[in-house]
Amino acid sequence: MPPSRAAGGRGCAFSALMGVLLLRGMHTVLSLEISADAHIRGYVGEKVKLRCTFKSSSDVTDKLTIDWTYRPPSSSRTESIFHYQSFQYPTTAGTFRDRISWAGNVYKGDASISISNPTLKDNGTFSCAVKNPPDVHHNIPLTELTITERGFGTMLSSVALLSILVFIPSAVVIVLLLVRMSRKAAGMKKRSKSGYKKKSSIEVSDDTDQDEEDACMSRLCVRCAECLDSDYEETY
Repeated sequence: MPPSRAAGGRGCAFSALMGVLLLRGMHTVLSLEISADAHIRGYVGEKVKLRCTFKSSSDVTDKLTIDWTYRPPSSSRTESIFHYQSFQYPTTAGTFRDRISWAGNVYKGDASISISNPTLKDNGTFSCAVKNPPDVHHNIPLTELTITERGFGTMLSSVALLSILVFIPSAVVIVLLLVRMSRKAAGMKKRSKSGYKKKSSIEVSDDTDQDEEDACMSRLCVRCAECLDSDYEETY
């Protein structure tokens, strides 16, 4: 083989190799990474959020588009429910009419939407597609939405939690106050029946408790006064 032809063959091979590397590099640059929750559970009548986030190697421009689609269970039919390109375009027809709202921020890589007043008929598969030219190649994550009604068990657990946090501590305080009042009433009744001027052990105990409380309050007042005086001296 003549030297010139061999050199030409090597040049073509080198060009082809560089082309493959460039194509691979372009594929890496033009890729988008999109993430979404695989499963979301909501309740009838309670607003639910469909989360979708993306990462792009290019800056966000007015060419960025977001498309949400919905596919009912056991069906291959899909329908567009939301489109975004500089502005929000929720669907104006179908079962999701006037119930889709924008919940994202494209400059933070958030393409989420929300569904108001969901019903059992909203169960199905949702997909989030994002394009940010020149980044247009990406995966399309799927989200399975399951809407259920809140059962009696859920409401009961909420009531029980409220009772634990609010009513039980209040009940304990009331019981302690009633016990103390009953002890004092019993002591006074016993003194009135006996007619003795000598103090009973209950009276002594009550007086001792009262004296200790008065002493504590006195020390607290003195301490507060000292703090105020020190603050006043530091000011000047």
